[in-house]
Amino acid sequence: MKFWKAFLAALLGCLVAMILNLFLFFMFIGALMSAGGSTENIPSVSNNSILKIDLSQTIGERTQEGMSADLGIPFMSMPQASLGIYDAIKAIEKAASDSKISMMLITDKGLSSSGMTHLEELRDAISKFHDSGKPIVAYGMNYSLGGYYIASAADKIYIHNEGMLSIKGLGASMMFYKDLLDKVGVDVQLIRHGKFKAAAEQFIKNDISPENRQQNMEMLNSIWGDWSEQICKSRNIDLATFNQAIDELKIGTPESAKELNLVDETVNTDEYTEKICSLVGVEDEQQLSVITLDKYAKTLTPSLKGKAKVAVLYAEGEIVMSGSGLAANKFASQVNKIRKDETIDAVVLRVNSPGGDAQAAELMREALQKLSAAKPVICSFSEYAASGGYWISAQAKHIFSDKTTLTGSIGVFSLAVNYGKGLKEHLKVNSVQLGTHKHATMGDMSRQMDQEEVAYNQKFVEQIYTKFMNIVSDGRNMSVADVDSIAQGRVWTGTQGLEVGIVDEIGGIEDAIKYAACLALGEDVSGYRNLDDSQYKVAEFPKTKTQMELIMESFSGKEDASLRKVIEVLGLEKTVNAQELDNLIRELNGSKKAKAYARIPYAYQFNY
Repeated sequence: MKFWKAFLAALLGCLVAMILNLFLFFMFIGALMSAGGSTENIPSVSNNSILKIDLSQTIGERTQEGMSADLGIPFMSMPQASLGIYDAIKAIEKAASDSKISMMLITDKGLSSSGMTHLEELRDAISKFHDSGKPIVAYGMNYSLGGYYIASAADKIYIHNEGMLSIKGLGASMMFYKDLLDKVGVDVQLIRHGKFKAAAEQFIKNDISPENRQQNMEMLNSIWGDWSEQICKSRNIDLATFNQAIDELKIGTPESAKELNLVDETVNTDEYTEKICSLVGVEDEQQLSVITLDKYAKTLTPSLKGKAKVAVLYAEGEIVMSGSGLAANKFASQVNKIRKDETIDAVVLRVNSPGGDAQAAELMREALQKLSAAKPVICSFSEYAASGGYWISAQAKHIFSDKTTLTGSIGVFSLAVNYGKGLKEHLKVNSVQLGTHKHATMGDMSRQMDQEEVAYNQKFVEQIYTKFMNIVSDGRNMSVADVDSIAQGRVWTGTQGLEVGIVDEIGGIEDAIKYAACLALGEDVSGYRNLDDSQYKVAEFPKTKTQMELIMESFSGKEDASLRKVIEVLGLEKTVNAQELDNLIRELNGSKKAKAYARIPYAYQFNY
């Protein structure tokens, strides 16, 4: 009897669990269908509408459908919708000539999460909106540096009288893990070429090297120089005075911002509303008609009659042979698809990659070379086009870069990690290697490489570096010696890259598309910016992922548990920043074999 009671109780529990899981599943699917934007109708635009750019909404590389809000389903992280920078630019361009749009409103809550190059291209589009003669107003409660950079393009800037304008300059933080790795018994051997090749330096040092400090400070100053120059020009502020005020922490309160001419007025909510109503010509807030940039972008109707067809091929993520990221096998498949499509006349390669596996980058470059033989390939750089990201770009016909792009990093490194000491000291696990030859276990993660093995890997690093320089030499029409003088793993901004010759022109994705369209039409490229949209059509590759594909990807991540286990045994997990620990484990997890990487030193986290 006891058996049957236990059996029936267990069976009932299983049935309840199944019913609950089915309920949650259908609830999830229903929410997904109702919240997704794919079936949303094209928004209507009322007369006398205000185009609102809310800087708390992310602008990314491509428009991605997703959840407009948190669905509240436990343990589920939903992909959020984002507006692609090209769609954002085209929407602003359309609004400038749309008789139903009377003005532009930029709002900032200090929460901007868009990338620096996306902010740069967005600001450029807003500046062009000025030509329409329609007013541009910015209003913020708490302005971040990135938000204020955009707001400074407005005709009038208002700040709430209890708000804050926080401008402290441009900064970045770097973590060095050597002391932690020593404590847990993890050894890292770094083999590299390039005195500026600082990738993986954080694993072998506990402080930044002089060369790395130099390149990073020059890079930060380059970006700040571009941003501060535009801000001061728009606001008619002396640059030296502006920088001095930042150093002396004089910018913060609404009153200090007004005194320095960073804002026009400090207002409360009612006063701000009255000003907007006055500009639009209505009596009260209820009569205001506002449409956000992401919704307005849905009204875009792509040209279908243009004579030329330009393919935009997105190369985004860390370069890998296969799997998640910018996978060489999937990328080559897309390239071949474009090459064989006779309706496509020209290609824009939109690069947003810090690099990665050097062999994978070479396979991608080879596929692009075949494509270049059939159709002109123009490059457009986004946040990153560095190391392997530059490897695949260097031989393009023309290279556009944003000023704040991080590019170059022409260098190679190899990283070998072993946990042998940590496993023995902390987990009491001893590893013994057996092999038919002296170096049969080279690359085993439980032992160090000896001098001969280090020299062996150094040889491959040198060969790949030489290959890298020859690719750049051929693509940029420079001598190998000249390439070497600007290479050495050094990271450049787009502005610096133009000066040293690794990019051709400062410009965004729309500039690259119009340039490619001019080539396809056989027109003089000197006037590409004046090309009418009706003369060409655009197709994007690869297709954007669906919400379900993104959700399934989020469940497929794997991590190396060995290092985490050692850290947990020592009780160190509470003393290490969780995000930094995840980053550390992910970086070391990709280094189970000593292989060559063409990758930028860090995934930079700028404070703006």
